[in-house]
Amino acid sequence: MMNTFPRHTKIVLGLLAFLPVYFAVAALGTKLGLWNWQFGLMALTFTGGMIVLGVVALAALVSLILAVRMTPRRNSLLAVGIIGLLVPGAALVMFMAAGSKAGDNPIHDIATDTGNPPVFSAGTMEARAKAKANPVSDYQVPLGQLEPYQTAFAKNPGSKALAVKSHAQIITARKDRPAPLPLGGAGKAEGLAAVAAAMGAMGLSDIRTDQEIGIVEGVAESFWFGFKDDVVARVGDSQIDFRSVSRVGISDLGANAARIAELRERTETLLGSASR
Repeated sequence: MMNTFPRHTKIVLGLLAFLPVYFAVAALGTKLGLWNWQFGLMALTFTGGMIVLGVVALAALVSLILAVRMTPRRNSLLAVGIIGLLVPGAALVMFMAAGSKAGDNPIHDIATDTGNPPVFSAGTMEARAKAKANPVSDYQVPLGQLEPYQTAFAKNPGSKALAVKSHAQIITARKDRPAPLPLGGAGKAEGLAAVAAAMGAMGLSDIRTDQEIGIVEGVAESFWFGFKDDVVARVGDSQIDFRSVSRVGISDLGANAARIAELRERTETLLGSASR
């Protein structure tokens, strides 16, 4: 049947098949270290992706017009043209949603205690330095005084209102602000064990527990781009506080808050099971 399609339809079908390959290569190339994350995400995925989507949409529009003018009309050709327009349209909606999420989540460092956030171990800080990761910020300092926010804000004159806010203020104002987990009747050792088990169930790697300091650490990695976030839980006498910090980027698109919420829920479930 493919052989009976006119050339313009075959071009659209080829471009539609190329789309997922293009975006997969952009993401996996970043994960494998073939290029840095700025090139993989910003240049290839967003800038390059918009160009590729535009080419697909234009080719589909031309193909659809030609299919409409054909006599007799073939529904299969019309369908290819319509799909060729819908796919880039759906991708554009996803890009716009990501932009909106970035606006709603302007930081990449979330903790349940904004006055005294959990601190990472020297080993984790060394790993972040080796990876040339974002600095771990002071929660009380306005974003406009912190790197890498200064660079980002310099490119966006409309960010003045955000630049005067601190991490503590932004986190406190969140509707989905993560809360500490009360230990209840569980002991500190049980809390540490529950957090470590919850991290393992979530697929975090390099999970380490320091019984003396009372912390559990792990590393979360995204599937496609391989972005790494460092996670730490501080188990005190009465509650557990969580913190999740991205190594790269400005906005985390809400990933750190969602991760803390899941980790808290899993830990709570494990502690509840242990007490029964």
